Amino acid sequence: MKFRNYETMYIVNPEIGTEAIRELAGKYLELINGLGGEVTSVEDWGQRRFAYEIEDHTEGHYLIMVFSANEEITKELDRRMKLDEHVIRMMIVRKDD
Repeated sequence: MKFRNYETMYIVNPEIGTEAIRELAGKYLELINGLGGEVTSVEDWGQRRFAYEIEDHTEGHYLIMVFSANEEITKELDRRMKLDEHVIRMMIVRKDD
């Protein structure tokens, strides 16, 4: 199956603490690598205030991960992020080849 380039931005509840946020980012990095994908970069944008309240939160910790993977890997990443109680919002987009 063909690997494509993707980017995901996800917002984490900042109340879990810096160390837990690092562990969460590492968990998703290991997930992609473990399933055969390759993470190119992870950017930590830090804590930012929302323009409007999301699920009773006014702030979130933003992370961006760039990776190459196939469709199965992105579906599994999407599934796990949606189930994670610490992830407030997430979006995976395919980058142009």
